[in-house]
Amino acid sequence: MIDLATFRTTLDGELFRPDSSGYDSVRRPVNPAYHDVRPRLVVLCRSVSDVVSAIEYATATGTHVVPRGGGHCFAGRSSTDGIVLDLAGIDGITVDHNGIAAIGAGARLGQMYAALHADSRTLPAGCGASVGIAGLTLGGGIGLLGREYGLTCDRLVGAQVVLADGSVVDCHDSREPDLFWALRGAGGGQFGVVTSLRFDTVAEPVTTRVEAHCSDIAIEDLVAAWQVWAPNAPDEVTVNLTLVSEPGVPVSATLFGATTLAEGPTRDLLQELIGLAGVSSTFASCPGLPYHQLKRTFADPREQPGHAVRIRSEFFSHALSDRTIASLLARFGSGTRGRREIAFTAMGGAYNRVPEDATAFAHRGEHFLLEHIADADDPWVDSSWSCAHADGSGRVYPNFPDLALDDWSTAYHAGNHPRLAAVKHSYDPHRFFDFPQAV
Repeated sequence: MIDLATFRTTLDGELFRPDSSGYDSVRRPVNPAYHDVRPRLVVLCRSVSDVVSAIEYATATGTHVVPRGGGHCFAGRSSTDGIVLDLAGIDGITVDHNGIAAIGAGARLGQMYAALHADSRTLPAGCGASVGIAGLTLGGGIGLLGREYGLTCDRLVGAQVVLADGSVVDCHDSREPDLFWALRGAGGGQFGVVTSLRFDTVAEPVTTRVEAHCSDIAIEDLVAAWQVWAPNAPDEVTVNLTLVSEPGVPVSATLFGATTLAEGPTRDLLQELIGLAGVSSTFASCPGLPYHQLKRTFADPREQPGHAVRIRSEFFSHALSDRTIASLLARFGSGTRGRREIAFTAMGGAYNRVPEDATAFAHRGEHFLLEHIADADDPWVDSSWSCAHADGSGRVYPNFPDLALDDWSTAYHAGNHPRLAAVKHSYDPHRFFDFPQAV
């Protein structure tokens, strides 16, 4: 058996035990719900060989191991009482003359956008600066450019993976194609440890940022109008809707997003939404923003330092009925003890022009994503989700794992689950990489 002292000597990075200086800092994920989890070891990896050594040590000692890219997982999959492989030290980013970006699995979105901007390139991805590119991609990757360019995983052209037996493989469409297929939408921590990713980037666009705050309006009419207009808008337009309920104040609504159109055409299109909703709000627009600057202006509501929230979500392939909207909003403002949010994210466009079985991400016919967000102890989350679920598609975004789901395999993977199970059996037959709801 490999002893700990010998294991430490094999590492290019650092090893932290509970008695190590700095342990409390490195063990905590971003998600505060899992701040109390105390790993036996945290390995701050700086090379692929560090990942290989850690997997060999974990195998020899029978210790559970999980990779951590950003540490945002809603289900705590990037935390364990075993060994955390923190990939933050594997974060190099390069772009070749064909626009193919090689990105280390420890890179975060903030640094990625800045690095790609230097080459006038970018990727359709999320808003949270500290979100890990690996976790986002492996679960799909929804963002403000997605309706025009697709999911983050749709731009993935290759990946390097350390498997459960310690071997290192490079996969793409013609090499280890089943593994590559699985990584695009269902690959988070269950087939191997992804150490680097290769993307076909897009030219960084100039964008127009849009935002409108609506109050003293019929929220039902706004929701009804948004869900008809936003998923069917031109691909260049992404406008999302967030409702907020707080004790003692009326429900507020914010429309926000961006377009890759000029300011004039953007305003013309947004007037369609305003007119359909019958509200008098005016959109504030900020034209001429390179995409990397746009991303800095939007905070991710799920990144609330020190504040544990609970989120449940579902995709919708059809509009909510008037009855469901009324019931949803009645629950939303009733008995509010803290901040609650209902967030609508527009799908459609390029997201839906990929066959459902072309990648592991199966949700290619959805109109919008609906999230219910509140304090971790607020029972409203379950009540609100159940209310909306009556009109839902039964599909759930893999990057928003939900331990309360009854049929999680269908919810996350739909008809792709049998193929994913076969890939799992082929690449990890002994379930070395395992967690609740793993394939």
